[in-house]
Amino acid sequence: MATSVQIIQVDAFAAEALGGNPAAVCLLPEEQSAEWMQAVGAEMNLSETAFVLRRPDGDFSIRWFTPTVEVPLCGHATLASAHVLWEEKLVPLDEQVTFSSQSGQLTARREADWICLNFPALPVEPCAAPAGLADALGCQVASVHRSTLPAYLVELESEKAVRELQPDFARLRHTGGGTCIVTARGAAGVCDFVSRFFGPGVGIDEDPVTGAAHCCLGPFWAGRLGKTELVGHQVSKRGGVVRVRVRGDRVDLLGQAVTVMRGELLR
Repeated sequence: MATSVQIIQVDAFAAEALGGNPAAVCLLPEEQSAEWMQAVGAEMNLSETAFVLRRPDGDFSIRWFTPTVEVPLCGHATLASAHVLWEEKLVPLDEQVTFSSQSGQLTARREADWICLNFPALPVEPCAAPAGLADALGCQVASVHRSTLPAYLVELESEKAVRELQPDFARLRHTGGGTCIVTARGAAGVCDFVSRFFGPGVGIDEDPVTGAAHCCLGPFWAGRLGKTELVGHQVSKRGGVVRVRVRGDRVDLLGQAVTVMRGELLR
């Protein structure tokens, strides 16, 4: 093992620094244990830390850790990782980045000032609300769906209701697996839908901008609104915009990214 590992912090789904969702990106010189990566994820204490390793075929493997668990899919840290690979000149700007992951092959390419991720679509199915969910969220729900993310997708009556939610995270942690996407149709015509993501069950009370959630939100709102190109606004305190294109069993997620810190993780 090298004595240090390059680590870069990026604000993803943000056009300017100090917005969107911060992710740490570790550029690994060689394989590392899951235990070590989890310890680093806890040390970084961000929604996700991504660990990127170049494979013998020239592509990259990627894994994502919250402060408490490894997750099977993460959008913002993948966006951050592609941004870092181009910025550090590890991949030419005009070339696609290909990642292998627990969720299969993921790709990233540049579209002018935007980064376009190609991810699996995660359709949702209607279901009964788990006991205590509405009380934990502190709201009335219009409908509840279940996804393979895994997370419940909860539709509310209005954008205002989504913005004003103040969940009881202690209760939500023990309700329905402790992960929940809350959404409503956009009110002002600026975006098609709004959302928030709560994940106390995976160590994140509220995630600022959640790319993977839009793998569910894209197909859900495409069906409701009758369109395949949508604009989502995650209305957390930091907030961020995710453009979504629904392409059958895949989705394109488009966002921007800004590097805010570079350093070395010492061992």
